[in-house]
Amino acid sequence: MPNPNQPKSPLEGKYCLSLTDYKRFPTRIVDIGGVPMGGDNPIRIQSMTTIDTMDTMGSVEQTLRMVEAGCEYVRITAPSIKEAKNLAEIKKELAKRGCHVPLIADIHFTPNAAEVAARIVEKVRVNPGNFADKKKFQAFDYTDAQYEEEIERIRKRFTPLVNICKEEGTAMRIGTNHGSLSDRIMSRYGDTPLGMVESAMEFLRICEDLNYHNIVLSMKASNPQTMVQAYRMLVETMVRENMNYPLHLGVTEAGDGEDGRIKSAVGIGSLLEDGLGDTIRVSLTEEPEAEAPVAKQLADRYVGRKAKTIHPITNINFDPYHFNKRESLEHYTVGGSQVNRVVVDVTKNLPKGPEDIFGLGFAYDKTIDKFTVTDTSADFIFLGDFIPDFPMPGNLPKIYNEKTYASLKNKALAFPLIDWETFIGGEFTASKVLNFVKCTANDLNDDIVEVLNEQKVCLWITSDNEHGMPEFRRAMLFLKERNCNVPVFFHRDYTTSDVDEFMLHSSTDIGSLLVDGWGDGMVLSAPGIAYADVTRTSYGILQATRTRISKTEYISCPSCGRTLFDLQETTQRIRQRTDHLIGVKIGIMGCIVNGPGEMADADYGYVGTGPGKITLFRGQEIVKKNVATPVAVDELIQLIQDDGNWVEKPE
Repeated sequence: MPNPNQPKSPLEGKYCLSLTDYKRFPTRIVDIGGVPMGGDNPIRIQSMTTIDTMDTMGSVEQTLRMVEAGCEYVRITAPSIKEAKNLAEIKKELAKRGCHVPLIADIHFTPNAAEVAARIVEKVRVNPGNFADKKKFQAFDYTDAQYEEEIERIRKRFTPLVNICKEEGTAMRIGTNHGSLSDRIMSRYGDTPLGMVESAMEFLRICEDLNYHNIVLSMKASNPQTMVQAYRMLVETMVRENMNYPLHLGVTEAGDGEDGRIKSAVGIGSLLEDGLGDTIRVSLTEEPEAEAPVAKQLADRYVGRKAKTIHPITNINFDPYHFNKRESLEHYTVGGSQVNRVVVDVTKNLPKGPEDIFGLGFAYDKTIDKFTVTDTSADFIFLGDFIPDFPMPGNLPKIYNEKTYASLKNKALAFPLIDWETFIGGEFTASKVLNFVKCTANDLNDDIVEVLNEQKVCLWITSDNEHGMPEFRRAMLFLKERNCNVPVFFHRDYTTSDVDEFMLHSSTDIGSLLVDGWGDGMVLSAPGIAYADVTRTSYGILQATRTRISKTEYISCPSCGRTLFDLQETTQRIRQRTDHLIGVKIGIMGCIVNGPGEMADADYGYVGTGPGKITLFRGQEIVKKNVATPVAVDELIQLIQDDGNWVEKPE
């Protein structure tokens, strides 16, 4: 039996054991209070309390609710020594209630608090960006010798904590946050996934030198694309240095509701698909007990995962560490410079009348008796063999099966879906503008590619494989190897009638492809899911992967004991007044710890900086300090208006 502490190298995909078969990356096992992580252990579920750590009973009650919801570890912030000491009281009270869940102390800026907490709880989390460094957005030009001096300074500050953890048997998470990379790291590596990896590796190498290995690593970012690239790069770096530590997965500041769930599934799911990840924390701006069920749904999908055989990839010709949009030909409104397109498949749940079309994102204007397009209207509707006998939006392109298309008298804005065998045989009814050619991802072969290159077509790839994303990816690599640049749509048909499951699974399957620049559109369907949910999920995936922006984006943290205002209530107030500002990114941060950095690519920021006080940002620039909370949202709106980025909300 292979040693779980010995990494396998080289990796097929540079960062995972296989790009086609589901194989979990073998990590060393880390014991955390008797609940081991890594190796062959289940993917563990965790979350973080939002109560003030000095509120012992409130923290206990919330922890019990989190455990009931499925948390196997509970994290609690310890911003100073007094909170760190109070972790002992929380732990005692939990024990009285019969709860022995491992506790994790979350540390920022305060090494002395970490040293106290390490003697009390089962695990401490340190952020290498602010444990011994600072972030003031200042640039430094270090020589190699000066940089080594900085590493030695960190070693001296970090070593006491490592020694305590060794002595007490306490585990540690070295948790890099994209938003809190230190000025030192930023000056040398920039605001990059490489900077995130090196920030953690500097601390990890110190631990290795001190013969301390009870370590978990994380690479969190609010942008799923950045997060995925950083974790991949971390794994390759570890293997190169003969390490194999477990991974804690999470998209930080994901937000709330559907947006938060979709964004989390895109980032976390992309890594789980490739066998990476040993514990999950979903960061939602909601009560912490709402996070565990989402994390569990993501993890449960890989229990006993068995995939149909996928043809192996012989030429791994893509860069998994940088986003490169695949170049494709442009036909009609598909491919090339066009945005990724959304097709809604209604063949499993046929529309009964015009009212059903509202679910495709269209509005109806009574004054002119017409459907009107919105920013999240479906770009195409797939009708199969169904020809509606009721009015449809005149500007909605329709896709029919090839024989039904051939029977249409009026083929305006209608396009055929042609089976690949018919297509390569040359016997089909073609549109002069655009044809869709349907092919199972695993059936894609040279005969199909040869004909594709000669026609105005979009390749419509399907997969019913449980491990469908790698099957789609294999097809894209096959096309790339043969210099075939036809636009590609991914079609995935789900059997579930559970909206959350549909949302999480489709976000994983399709979002994983989009973060690598694959594809020009998606076709989603599920017999028990309403069109509105399908359409909204499709646009949510595009928004989360930043491949098509159709609404306001909110980068909001999940709250913790450091939070200085009611995040849930404030996020909703800001959302209600700004959710019509398409393409504007607003960061809503409960405290200054990760706020300015984590919302680094936000256009505006709303950050708690003291009791009842808010600081407003334009990008990374502070615009107004110490704004009173009651008027802070109004001041944020005024800032957006002053910049000329405001439009009135439609009635």
